[in-house]
Amino acid sequence: MNKEIISTDKAPQAIGTYSQAVKVGSTVYISGQIPLLPETMEVLAGSVEEQIHQVFKNLAAIIDAAGGNFSNVVKLNVFLTDLSNFPTVNQVMAEYFDEPYPARAAIGVAELPKAVPVEMDAILELG
Repeated sequence: MNKEIISTDKAPQAIGTYSQAVKVGSTVYISGQIPLLPETMEVLAGSVEEQIHQVFKNLAAIIDAAGGNFSNVVKLNVFLTDLSNFPTVNQVMAEYFDEPYPARAAIGVAELPKAVPVEMDAILELG
């Protein structure tokens, strides 16, 4: 298996033992992104909606570094500490994706890194 590590300074740097993304063949696996500002590595202070936008901006930077765009996303996982924010995810997601939408899971979790309300990871197909 030939793995290519995808990395960009336009998204938050990994804060643990992982890569921003890994490409195998024409498939890219993007690690979970939280609403960190890449410039400061601090959590965006703002509403849940603003934080969801920041997560999508972070994903966009990595997707771009991989040579793709949101139309290449085939699977999106959304982790929320409060599932009542799910309608906001749908509203914001509609600003980044066009139909046909990717497959998606929305999972309620007790806690996320840095006490943020949202984290997302994605799988792209570039072939």
